[in-house]
Amino acid sequence: MEVVKAYPSDSAEVKGEKREKKLLMGNEAIAYGALESGIAFATGYPGTPSTEVIETIARLKPEVFAEWAPNEKVALEEAAGVAYTGLRALVTMKCVGLNVAADPLMSLAYSGVEGGLVILVADDPGPHTSQTEQDDRYYGKLSLLPVLEPADPQEAHDLIIYAYELSERYKVPVIFRTTTRVNHTTADVEVGEFIELNRKPVFKKDIERYVRASMEGNRKRHRWLNETLRKIEEEFNSMPFNRVEGSGRIGIIVEGAPYNYVREVLPKLDGDFRVLKLSTPHPLPRKLVVEFLKGVDFAIVIEDGAPFLEEEVKIAAYEAGLNVPIYGKRTGHLPLEGELTPSLVRNALLGLIGESEETYEKPEEVKLAESLAPKRPPVMCPGCPHRGSYRAALDALRDLKLGRYSVPIHGDIGCYALSLLPPLEAIWTEFVMGASISLANGQSVVMDKKIIATIGDSTFFHNGIQPLIDAVYKNLNVLVMILDNRTTAMTGHQPHPGTGGSETGRKFNEIDIEALVKALGVRYAKTVDPYDLKATREAIKEAMQVEGPAVIIAKQECVIPVIRRGEIGEIPLVIEDKCTGCKACILLTGCPALVYDPETNKVRIDSLLCTGCGVCNQTCPFDAIKFPSELEKGA
Repeated sequence: MEVVKAYPSDSAEVKGEKREKKLLMGNEAIAYGALESGIAFATGYPGTPSTEVIETIARLKPEVFAEWAPNEKVALEEAAGVAYTGLRALVTMKCVGLNVAADPLMSLAYSGVEGGLVILVADDPGPHTSQTEQDDRYYGKLSLLPVLEPADPQEAHDLIIYAYELSERYKVPVIFRTTTRVNHTTADVEVGEFIELNRKPVFKKDIERYVRASMEGNRKRHRWLNETLRKIEEEFNSMPFNRVEGSGRIGIIVEGAPYNYVREVLPKLDGDFRVLKLSTPHPLPRKLVVEFLKGVDFAIVIEDGAPFLEEEVKIAAYEAGLNVPIYGKRTGHLPLEGELTPSLVRNALLGLIGESEETYEKPEEVKLAESLAPKRPPVMCPGCPHRGSYRAALDALRDLKLGRYSVPIHGDIGCYALSLLPPLEAIWTEFVMGASISLANGQSVVMDKKIIATIGDSTFFHNGIQPLIDAVYKNLNVLVMILDNRTTAMTGHQPHPGTGGSETGRKFNEIDIEALVKALGVRYAKTVDPYDLKATREAIKEAMQVEGPAVIIAKQECVIPVIRRGEIGEIPLVIEDKCTGCKACILLTGCPALVYDPETNKVRIDSLLCTGCGVCNQTCPFDAIKFPSELEKGA
């Protein structure tokens, strides 16, 4: 796409003249819209389903500073610093990430911004890849900030352009709430030209606005924020993304992705419907909603997540003195948990019009395929270094005569959470980013024993440094295993401070984890290769006997980039004469590349899956797995 420079005389967003259609994922459409709005800065922390926004911006326009931050709090504060100067900025995160950024969010609402600032938070009804089904629309009420929500990729593109206009018009950040179905749906999207805004960054000293220690100033800013929200609500009553469709007596108020389900099922129903399609859950355009409710006999609110919109609509109806019945999740017409589907929406509408609830019948061949399909739980990849780390930890506890159920091993957010599955069944908890160390800290005090915490490298930089500082400060008896696979693997291999990498190719500094840990005051810190089970096991045994905090850094690159570069190691062989079929290699590692053949009572190695990590040959009690180079030396 040609990049066009536009130089407006004021801060208004300038649109290019060229328009074209592209097949885009929702996240890509959002990135296009942000670039068409002239953003100068984009940051965030990777997390499905939001990750591709930053990656797309970095790919399409590397000159924009589009780089990952260590966590969402830092990202929002950095973006706020940019927006204070009059430039436009974007912050992205997944649903739970806004919890991390909530502290600056509240103060940022009071200070407001000069340049447009959009906070994209991707909720995950389902949930598909998240710890919870958190609904971040409530943060709009908590922070008194406007919340926008698109229904499809085209609207995501158009609405984020409007979000920047709204942000600058009222000088407030805008929360842009999406859901997985919008983020990862692909559709034809009409896009325009990228622009640059002719602005010089300027930051003016304003104590009352920017210093929260000013108590009288806080009251004034709170008053300003409430007045601003009222003005935004008035605008939302007539903004083009909120509209009424149809003229029936049965009302449907819908927001976000479920609007598409409503459009799909209505033609198949025998009902007299009127639809109010909303993109602004907060502040609710009450005047528009009340006028809509006056024209219907009853209404149902359809939304993904919590009954946020339903509650707001009911409040608006009550305040207006309306007695219109309003149904939704609170009334049991739609489920409070899980993601909505066309079937759920259809059945809810059928119930309202007095017809029997039905479900869409799947074709017989689909039913048959589903019944025959084996269950395929997620597993660590063949060659995953985390497999060696946990195998060594369990073996170390065995050698120390500590039962695997007597010493808690805390997990954290990352691929290594898959160690909860057989045969390793290693971790006992997986809570929130960085909590493995904090949980271990607390338990080490009350249980009077050394507790193990395992945390990934990116997660350590995200929120693990602070609890490790506390462990050092209080001399807590914990072993922290930092599983350094040189990337943010779970969300698609994004760089982080420990890699020195950049999303746009800029040269950054690499933070040495071992040096950092030692600088914090950890006396025992050792880096090991998790592919070397013996060395890793011995290091863990040493660390378990250290009084106070100890750190093991299990450092080995994630195998997926290695495979992509074609740099896998030798593929080992099973010596059939030595293999007894005991399956120890399978039971101790769970590697998918190891296959047991019941006909021969032997194990074989799938050469298409094996990456040559060498963990399996270290677990075989009969020395039946060898590398070809070893066999040649023996010969």
